[in-house]
Amino acid sequence: MRPIRLPEPPSGFSGLPEIFDAGGVYGAIKRAIVIGNGFAGSENQSIGLVRALGLSRHHSLCRVTRPRGGINEWLHWVPVSLHKKFDYFMKRIIGYQVMVNGQKVMPLFSQTTGLSDVLEADANHIAKMARETFDKDGPLLVVASGRDTISVSSSIKRLAPENVFVVQIQHPRSHLNRFDMVITPRHDYYPLTPHAQEQIPWFLRRWITPREPPGRNVVLTVGALHQADSAALRSAASAWHDELSPLPKPLLVVNVGGPTSNFPYGADLAKQLATMLQNILWSCGSIRISFSRRTPEKVSNILVREFSGNQKVYIWDGEDRNPHMGHLAWADAFVITADSVSMLSEACSTGKPVYVIGAEWCTWKFADFQKSLQERGVARPFTGKEDISESWSYSPLNDTTEAANRVNMALAQRGWSIHR
Repeated sequence: MRPIRLPEPPSGFSGLPEIFDAGGVYGAIKRAIVIGNGFAGSENQSIGLVRALGLSRHHSLCRVTRPRGGINEWLHWVPVSLHKKFDYFMKRIIGYQVMVNGQKVMPLFSQTTGLSDVLEADANHIAKMARETFDKDGPLLVVASGRDTISVSSSIKRLAPENVFVVQIQHPRSHLNRFDMVITPRHDYYPLTPHAQEQIPWFLRRWITPREPPGRNVVLTVGALHQADSAALRSAASAWHDELSPLPKPLLVVNVGGPTSNFPYGADLAKQLATMLQNILWSCGSIRISFSRRTPEKVSNILVREFSGNQKVYIWDGEDRNPHMGHLAWADAFVITADSVSMLSEACSTGKPVYVIGAEWCTWKFADFQKSLQERGVARPFTGKEDISESWSYSPLNDTTEAANRVNMALAQRGWSIHR
């Protein structure tokens, strides 16, 4: 039986060794606040960075939440503060529902967010807390990710500049000096390339991210930050041992995402994937297929019909516990649809073979991301002609640890350090 392959813990810069070498108690960062937006793809990046910095047990999460339901789904492009005011106004003036023939038939607005167990992010409150507790608890690390969090994290920095270190993950479009550090993928700077400029009408160029080359406080990664570090994978390997270790090897894990504006696909890609998997099935001991919340039924149904009766293939139905971390730990190889930067980043950090289906359909900066993966040798196009029993290796992506190292270096320049 092929032994399980897990990435080795990276050896990186860990900051100054003693808190007194970094300004005494006033320079020891012992706590962090994650500013989230309610979306796992964004929040996992922030929490992954906090884990890499050694503060996983010393952080709290608060969220910037938008009104949801009804017409609110059409207003996601509006700044969140304006969106909330508009939602409040419309509820007071129009009410929650429309009456047709004396019956309530369509909710216009909904106050339910499903996130009531997490405190709402309040920049004034967080900044005040950072100032008032500085002498006792030292500086506060603030990590935020996603467009809706930008106004909150930048306000915290403005209100308590001497008491916080603010990291914004994902490109905030402009005024990067509002943050101590910005961590963003290299492909976010694709719009500045000559090839991209040819694709943008001149009157739209000022609105495209980014507007200027990266500054000194910008850290560029290949992919997305995540929580799938060596410690998490070793824990998952143990947690999933009884279910996944007996499976015939090699184990191929297939992760299917969902179409996006820059990767539009549907039944055609699902049929192509089904055919390719049938072609390589002979070389697999077992296959496990997982769908994301974004996977359309027309895509999942094709794969379910094709493989539901095959004893070699298991399809996660979304009902039992999510096997994603167990799959990362126990898989011998992956096939992943090109839409998900997060899933690809996690898989490419394991050092195991990663095959991508649909990369040729990607457009804009996501095509540039796929190109960078292939140029680095961390992913290959899935052709349906592979022998999954033949392994190949590469230098795994190490974005999260490298980003944490850069945070530590920036803190050291300020006379601060992480106190684990």
